[in-house]
Amino acid sequence: MAKDLTISILLDFYGDMLTEKQREMTELYHNEDLSLGEIASDSGITRQGVRDSIKRAEFQLREYEERLGLAQRFHDIQDTLGQIIQCAKEIEGYNTRFCLSSEISRKCSEIVELAEKLGE
Repeated sequence: MAKDLTISILLDFYGDMLTEKQREMTELYHNEDLSLGEIASDSGITRQGVRDSIKRAEFQLREYEERLGLAQRFHDIQDTLGQIIQCAKEIEGYNTRFCLSSEISRKCSEIVELAEKLGE
């Protein structure tokens, strides 16, 4: 099975909605980089059982994302915050070149600080 970074991200958002066993096996496989055989050995089930559990979990995670869209929304918000920061810095640059308003400079810095805080 090829490992998909998307599953690690979806686990962060929806992992608690899986069964404990599904979440554990999927985290071990995708986040800890354990093989199916290693997980099977630790879990006391067959390699095929581990694979089936992980595949069901991956399907459920994708289904949750399709219905709820939390990971995509988070990604979109991060992108928008980056654009807000860039715009505020450009405005501050224009202010420095043309106006030299301390109020504009202060507000631009405040916008950048707030956007960075939201992006954490």
